[in-house]
Amino acid sequence: MRKNFMLAVILIAVSMTTLAGKVAVAQESPKPAAEAVEAGHSYRIDFLISELEDGKKINTRQYTLNLNNSEQDELKIGTRVPVEVKQGEIQYLDVGTSIWSRLRDRKDIAWLGNDVMLNVRAEISNFALPDQQGDRMRPAIRQIKIDSSTIAMVGKQMVVGVVDDPNSKRQFQLEVTVTRLK
Repeated sequence: MRKNFMLAVILIAVSMTTLAGKVAVAQESPKPAAEAVEAGHSYRIDFLISELEDGKKINTRQYTLNLNNSEQDELKIGTRVPVEVKQGEIQYLDVGTSIWSRLRDRKDIAWLGNDVMLNVRAEISNFALPDQQGDRMRPAIRQIKIDSSTIAMVGKQMVVGVVDDPNSKRQFQLEVTVTRLK
């Protein structure tokens, strides 16, 4: 009888402990909801590619991308040119303009203030002039590339890169303006 009584006391104690744990959990105050995270900002990036000869602008092209904070975008304009690399094997070359960019604002990088971190990669390629062609059977392609990472001031135009054309007295200049959209 004593064994049964002790067994009953132990079972009741275990049941009470388990039940008390469940009641205590049920009575805990609800955890506060996570603070609302500020939505990322959207930006417009205006790219201006200028071609200069002897310090004078002779050609200007403008491109625009809209992108959100911490995202990347790319634009391509040009022609895909088939080139035979081996007998019967063809590869395609992209000839034209390609611009890739990524932007991060102060939400991601606290010390930036009102500025943004901007990564830009711009490639401009074209066919060489006839007098610059070596082998007439295969076209020569000229290429200029600017790959930059910089801090850009929102609302202010800035030069990201300048490249001299090795085959002429021309120079290519890439400028960007970052505008925060509402």
